[in-house]
Parts: sequence; structure tokens; C-alpha cells
Amino acid sequence: MGFSDSKTAAEMPAPQSRDTEAVVGGSFIRRLTRICVSVVEQIMPDPFVIAVILTAVTCLLAYTIVPGGTTSTILTGWYEGVFNIASFAFLVALTLVTGHALSTSRPVARLLSSLAGKAKTRAGAMVLTFFVSLAASLLNWAFGLVVTALFAREVAKRVKVDFAWLVAAAYAAWSFYVCGISSSIALLSASSGSPMNIIEKHTGEVLSMKAFLLSPLNYLPLLLLAILIPLAFWLMMPGPDESVAADPEKLRREDTVAADPPAPASVAGWLNHSWIINITIVGLGVWYIGMKVATGMFRMDLNMLVLIFLLLGLLMHLTPRAYLKAINNAARVAGPILLQFPLYGGIMGIMTATGLADWMSEIFVRYSDGQTLPLWTFLSSLIISVFVPSAGGHWIVQAPFAVPAAVSLGVPQASVAIAVALGEGAADMIQPMWAIPLLAIAGVGLGRVMGYTLIIFFLMCAVMGGVLYLYPHV
Repeated sequence: MGFSDSKTAAEMPAPQSRDTEAVVGGSFIRRLTRICVSVVEQIMPDPFVIAVILTAVTCLLAYTIVPGGTTSTILTGWYEGVFNIASFAFLVALTLVTGHALSTSRPVARLLSSLAGKAKTRAGAMVLTFFVSLAASLLNWAFGLVVTALFAREVAKRVKVDFAWLVAAAYAAWSFYVCGISSSIALLSASSGSPMNIIEKHTGEVLSMKAFLLSPLNYLPLLLLAILIPLAFWLMMPGPDESVAADPEKLRREDTVAADPPAPASVAGWLNHSWIINITIVGLGVWYIGMKVATGMFRMDLNMLVLIFLLLGLLMHLTPRAYLKAINNAARVAGPILLQFPLYGGIMGIMTATGLADWMSEIFVRYSDGQTLPLWTFLSSLIISVFVPSAGGHWIVQAPFAVPAAVSLGVPQASVAIAVALGEGAADMIQPMWAIPLLAIAGVGLGRVMGYTLIIFFLMCAVMGGVLYLYPHV
């Protein structure tokens, strides 16, 4: 979708072919990047295949390592995990669909188009795409995921640039949703009475969003990497002879929305194209939210997020027919997620039922002290995230060991919660599940994108790990 195999230097406009080329040409980083991209393209299978392979690996590890890893326990844990995650998977898919519908509304599309017009060079296009994605993702992970892909397409219509490189920069920025207001771990830890609030269960305290978001452990890695990641992508920028650019005309054709035919002269036609229907639902939703705010019971969880996306989408598309059309277009994005979530739910079920997750976490906690607990929590989070890439599910697996360890070692609960979240974000650079909807919208292959993000993974690990080790109690 929107992707061309042409790689000739002639396709690159002269002003863009000169930006930073003399600096990055022949550099060690570019040579390393070429190797990573080539290797990953050759060995990276479809994400669904990866999920199946991880399921097999989890079964093998559980059977050979932990005492509880009997065949019966493994199979029962897998079955229960597959279906226990169904409601959460549906909610995540609904978030993606409603977020996509909102992002493709005319007001948002016009804003993205206007911003994309400010990109003039390849380096400028990458930096602009990175920070637009970062801003959208800190606001909300689902909205950011869709905006990231759509904005990359808008930029690629205007600047001749290696599309996989551009999308990889956008995806790297998206991973910082774990530091923003829609972080699942932050939201769960701030939700009093939630069965998934592990901190409250063990300590009786609720970790406020302020304690999470305003902790230096949360914003220092974000600030440092907001500088270092664009620099890394600048150094990795493919030369004109290596670039695989998107076809701007093809992108424009794909993004052209056919005008709706006039409403039929009937009651049904009038209702389908009537703004009154949408405004009625929006009014009810706003009334409900206002009631929750007025009574002090408002809580930003996934349910409320879906409601807000639904209301904004209905308002911006204005008529039922227009909004249903946007939802139909968005549904294709949620398909792969709905297919893979049960598999990862099964993996989580195996790890929980057999005690494999306990075994992994205990290894790291065993060698921790007050200085190193956040770092070891981060490292174990990286491993667990590969097997359980859903932040909420991941928190359920790891928190029962990280939280008590923090209590016994006198480490603030915010430190371990942030360490788990940062590990989740860094692992997204090598775990492709969340890249699927982004790539489906952008229309670019997985292998080339993950070749770039593999290098960013090591950069993120170095910066995040260093901050967690140096400042474990802030």
C-alpha cells in the first residue's frame, strides 16, 4: 500500500539529496544499519507467526524449568488465558477503531496535512514526524498510533524519503506512550479498588498519576531520548541509492475519500444523513461525563477513553453515514490485533498458571538491593514484554513480585511501576505486535522498519537503564 520499490538517486530531489549526506555517508552507524535492516528483513516472519513461536517457547520453558509446568497445567493455563483476555482485547480493538475514526475526520486530517507541509528536507521530515508522533502518543496511545501512521503518509506525499526509515522514527516516538497520561500501568495504579491495582493490594496506597508522570524516572529518559533518538535516525538516514520511497501519487489516490451520494428522498435517507442523530448521542455522553466530573467520580480508564473517542468521532464526522464509513475503514486495523491478543493471552495464562513468570521475576529480585531494584525490574520487564506485550497484562504478571520487593527494600512504588513501563516501551522496538496496526495504515513492510528500531532498542536500554540505576529513589 503506497510503497514503491524504486531506489534510484534520480528520484531524489537535489535539495533533499544533499541534506546531511556528506556527514552520514559511509559512517559506521549507516553500515551497521544496513546490516540490521538486511538481517531483520530476512529472518523476521509475520507477527502472527512470532506469536505462535513464542507460545511454543513458553510451553517448553514452563515444562522444563518450573515444577508447576505439567502438561495439564500448561494446557489449562493456555486455554483460560486465551479466553480470559477476550474482553480486554475487544476493548483495545474498540479503542483503536474509534481512535482511527477520529483521526481520519476532516478537522484532524486538515491539521495533519497542514503540519506535514512544513517538512522540506528528509532530516526535517523525520524530526517533524518524530515529534508529532511523540505529542500525540503522550496524549493517548491509540490516538497516537493512528496519527503516527497517517502523518507519516502525509509527509511522504511531500518529501521523497525512505518510507520505512520515516515510519520507524514515528514508531520509536510512539513507544513513549508509556510515559504519558494513557499509560496502562499508571492508570491501573491510580484506580482505587481496581482488581488490577497491585500496589494498592500490597500497600493499601494508591499511586497517583502525578507521582508517576512527574517522577524524574519518567521524564528524564523521555527528555534525553527525545534528543538522542532523532540524532540516531539522522545518522542512520539511508542514502539516495539505498532509499525505498513511497509513491506520493499512490498515497494520494488511496487517501482520497469518495463523496457520499445525496441522501435519498425518504425518511431512512434523512435519518442516515442527519446530524441530529450524532448530536443526540454526543449530548448524552457529555451529560454522563459531566455528571461524573461533578460528583468527583470521573476516572480515565479504557472504558472512558473509548467513550471520549466515540463522542469526538461522532461530532467531527457529524452524520451517522459518515461515521459508519469511517468505522468500516478503521476495522481492518483491528483485525490482526484481535487475532494475536488471544495468543498472547494464552502465553500470559501459561506463565501465570505454571509459575514461569514468578520464576523469571524472582531471579532478578533475588539479586537486587535498594539501588539496583529499579534497574533489575526494568531488565526483567524487557524479557516479560517479549512474551506479554500488553502493558496491562504485563503488569499483572510482574507486579506481584516487584511491588513487595520495593516494600522490603524501601524503594518507592513509583520507581518499580515506571521501571516496568519503561521496559514495556523499549521492548516495543523488538516486539512487533503493536507495530501491526501502524504498518497496516502506513503501508510499509515490517522487516525494514524493525531493522531500524533494533538499533533504537539498544539506545533506549542504555539511557533508561542508566537513569534507573543512578536515580532509583526519585
